[in-house]
Amino acid sequence: MRYPAPLVEGRLLRRYKRFLADVALGADGAGESVVAHCGNPGSMIGLADPGSAVWLARNANPKAKLDWRWEIATQTIDGAAHPVGINTGLANRIVEGAIAAGRIAPLAGYESLRREVKYGANSRIDLLLESRTAPPCYVEVKSVTLRRPEGPDPAAAEFPDAVTARGAKHLAELAARAQAGERAVMVYLVQRADCAHFRLADDIDPAYAHAFAQATGAGVEVLCYDCLVAPEGIELNGPLATAL
Repeated sequence: MRYPAPLVEGRLLRRYKRFLADVALGADGAGESVVAHCGNPGSMIGLADPGSAVWLARNANPKAKLDWRWEIATQTIDGAAHPVGINTGLANRIVEGAIAAGRIAPLAGYESLRREVKYGANSRIDLLLESRTAPPCYVEVKSVTLRRPEGPDPAAAEFPDAVTARGAKHLAELAARAQAGERAVMVYLVQRADCAHFRLADDIDPAYAHAFAQATGAGVEVLCYDCLVAPEGIELNGPLATAL
């Protein structure tokens, strides 16, 4: 997925009210200060340090309340700044594009793909893959940004970065589909390329880890892929090992 226009570099001043960020434009942060929309409801541990490099996109939507969107953050680990895609809204698009391009082999071979299809108890599945010769495949996508160099597994990408009752509900819905004989797949999209493997942050949300165990026990499949992140765009890189 390429950005429609080049991103603009800046320096983060602060993130606040979850969905807002103040950014000083320019590689040195000496430019105009602007307010950008932060499309990430999580805690963004390690990704919202004042002074860190960020990249913004201009909002092309005339109905948007803000002129800027925060797309990429950086996390400095052992002296190196690692780019991280923080816009959770892009995860579905990246996975959808990768499926269409045949980049996710376990999800190949379906004839059609639909987005945001209603199912279960007042839920919508991110992607529904269908074929005349196989049961439907329900695909839920989660954007992963967390890496904790001082955490229990310093090289791991982790999910979630905050308590997520909604995420646990999605796992329960997938489990019900698997128990009904349909295919259910949980895709964790790691929007960074500096992690050795993926794991659950069970110390952050034990209830989510419990729901995950129940879902996989019911037959829900788990896939994890990382991404190459750059100001030009974000693309699927390859499968990431899981330590679950």
